[in-house]
Amino acid sequence: MHKTLRNKILFYLLVVSFCGIFLASFTILFGVQNHFSTYVQNDREKNIELIEQALITSYQTYGNLTGDNLSELLHDQAMTENLYYKILDEQGEVILNTTTMIGMMGMMHGKHSQKIEQGYESSITNLNYRSKQIGQLEVFYPVEFVGENFTFVKSIQRNIVIAIIITVILSIVFSLFFSRRLTTGFNQLSNAIERLQKHRDQAKVPVEKLTPEFRKLGESFNQLTDSLVTEDNLRKQFTADFAHELRTPIATLRSQIEAFQDGIWEPTPKRLEQSHHELMRLVRLVNELEKLIAAENPQIKLNKTTIDADQLIAQITNQLSTLFKEKKVQLFVNKTDGGSAFVGDHDKVVQIITNVLKNALNYTPEQGKVWITVKNEADFLGFVIQDQGTGIRQEDIPHLFERFYRGDKSRNRKTGGIGIGLSIVKALVDAHHGNINIVSELNVGTTVTIWIPKNE
Repeated sequence: MHKTLRNKILFYLLVVSFCGIFLASFTILFGVQNHFSTYVQNDREKNIELIEQALITSYQTYGNLTGDNLSELLHDQAMTENLYYKILDEQGEVILNTTTMIGMMGMMHGKHSQKIEQGYESSITNLNYRSKQIGQLEVFYPVEFVGENFTFVKSIQRNIVIAIIITVILSIVFSLFFSRRLTTGFNQLSNAIERLQKHRDQAKVPVEKLTPEFRKLGESFNQLTDSLVTEDNLRKQFTADFAHELRTPIATLRSQIEAFQDGIWEPTPKRLEQSHHELMRLVRLVNELEKLIAAENPQIKLNKTTIDADQLIAQITNQLSTLFKEKKVQLFVNKTDGGSAFVGDHDKVVQIITNVLKNALNYTPEQGKVWITVKNEADFLGFVIQDQGTGIRQEDIPHLFERFYRGDKSRNRKTGGIGIGLSIVKALVDAHHGNINIVSELNVGTTVTIWIPKNE
């Protein structure tokens, strides 16, 4: 038998069931036999006591141990109770003996012969009257149950055996059912994983008929499947977008270089500048990929120092002021009242804020405005960047930090992005154990809030 989970569960269920069945059955059987034996013993003692009282009464009345009704009483007990007696007088002489009936009773029970020594026990009781021994009473009784007692015990045993057989059959049936039921979730999850390994998109677990525990596991797996499918689609989309981004400058450079080689173009400074522009476009694409790989490295090391937020913002705005002026977008800075120091990697924080500010600049039209505000909280320092740009659709906001996600492909292509700028920002913020939040309204603007711990 294969050691599958179902077989193991079935085995343990059967072991527990059989142990319970046999333990309960044998306990009941032995309990009934013991109580019935006690009952028979007590009844036997009452019958013997009845004979003793009859003998003493006979002696008291008639002066001997052979009363008128005594023989009939002894005969009745021999026939109904399987009790046989020898009554001896004062001299030890047998005056009454019903043990001769044992052979006859044996024939009645289907036995060819029966001796006193075979299957019978005996006990002797002294008969006393007024402190005087007037004789002895020797009683013989069967060791095992006979007659109706035997029939009753056999009936109990037979019923218990039938109950055991029926219960064992039911245990096997229900164990098979429950083992299958318990492993249904595992089997469905295993099949779904196998389908997922074969790159089938619809590798989901049907959770409707699962138990609550397996339903949670199935829902988690389905969410994982959706994430993998989404990630795979993003990867494919990124591959197509990145190939397109590379193809354009490469094709341009190729045509220009071939024109130079064939003598069609003269290598004038203007034309060389155009070729250099396309080359730098390729360099920027490669640099963005390198930044993303570095930012998402789980072993990224931060060179943390104490940073003054106001000085940091002043440095960044000075670097970007030319870009804002060229596009005719106003940049406003709201500094803190004081105490704006925090601990972080200076270069990484500059990269975070610069990327967000460039995004705000790219999507803000001419004559628009961009604000950057520093907020000072108890344990965190916040950078709030707000713009009057085109905004972001609500369905795109949850996916903005996903690698290579581009909500509006035409808009991103115009701005030159490939959809990894915010992924880099998110990775660097996470490396500082901070958090980032985006609120946007289409055609109104976007607000990005970045919180970085002060002392980590």
